[in-house]
Amino acid sequence: MFTTTGSRGLYKAPLSKGLLLVLSGLSVLFAVLPQYQHLFTYSLLDITEQRQLWRLVFGRLVCLDLKDTFCSSLLIYNFRIFERRFGSRKFASFLFGTWVLTALVDLSLVEVFQYLFEYQMEELPAGLLGPVFSLFVPFYWTIPKVPGTPFLGQISITNKSLVYLIGLQLLTSSPFMWLVALSGVISGMLYHSNALWVQRLLFLPRWLSRGGGFLLEPLFSSPPTSETPLGMGATLDVQRQQRIDLLDQQMLLAQFNQARRNQRPAQGGLINWNRFFPSLRQRRQNQPPEPQTRPSPQQPRPSPQQPRLSTPPQQIQPSAPPLQLEPTAPPLDIPPAAEEQVARLVEMGFSRLDAQEALRASNNDVNLATNFLLQHLG
Repeated sequence: MFTTTGSRGLYKAPLSKGLLLVLSGLSVLFAVLPQYQHLFTYSLLDITEQRQLWRLVFGRLVCLDLKDTFCSSLLIYNFRIFERRFGSRKFASFLFGTWVLTALVDLSLVEVFQYLFEYQMEELPAGLLGPVFSLFVPFYWTIPKVPGTPFLGQISITNKSLVYLIGLQLLTSSPFMWLVALSGVISGMLYHSNALWVQRLLFLPRWLSRGGGFLLEPLFSSPPTSETPLGMGATLDVQRQQRIDLLDQQMLLAQFNQARRNQRPAQGGLINWNRFFPSLRQRRQNQPPEPQTRPSPQQPRPSPQQPRLSTPPQQIQPSAPPLQLEPTAPPLDIPPAAEEQVARLVEMGFSRLDAQEALRASNNDVNLATNFLLQHLG
């Protein structure tokens, strides 16, 4: 068998192993001895008309169709992760609670179907199918998806896709399997959400769990395999993906801190704009300076020994030729960034200085500035 949600093996899953061995063995036995199959049929007519209530127990234990046995065994094998995660007692309580609830929901759905369509169902598929469909509810809500191989563009195969495909195969195995599946999903939602306090009413007692563990665990316990580390078997793929995500976050944080340490003090942002826009910076830095009027030389002060002249002295002309000012190029006219555009970039998480520099460098094109910031800083 294969698994898509954890490592191989049945380590720390004695109840799942017991269900697989006992129920599958009985299904094969009744396939070889068909004369005893009538005792385990899930006959609704015998239950409602002849009051054979014992069929609610026997008819909902063993699958009489080998195809249903195979699909339900694959699902139980994959759902063993709940026994590893929550323990055998809680897993057994979930199976017992949903097994009781599905018996009530089955009869209710049959009555509703008969009232709406005036059709009486005589028999439903036998076996432990209701609790198996109930396990899809915690599987959907509590087991995270790990992205896998993309398929047909938008559709991607995850670690949960094959389990859903097996459930779909079991759903289409017989005409009235949809009613059993609907009953199982409703019962699973009731028990998982603890509606009407069903978890307090339908549970496995502690003394029964200890007795069953003392008697059955030595028979169905499995040693850990060499590929399964202790404590990681139930969610090995999920924990591996979480470790990869944690390493990615640490690498991004290290790059962020390195960029912060290497930033220029006067710049204030995290991007070295001189590096990414050298041509624009050179154009701004290579502009000729504005013409400045050269101050005239000061008149020499008369010394105390020099006699004062009655007439003012003539101004000393500089011997150097006068400064010839060349026509300067017009200054680079870049309109200031609009406050609305800066605010949009700041709302995305960038600093105000980086937003202003990006808009100034992209000539106030907010899309170009956003793309550049996301590429080099996001």
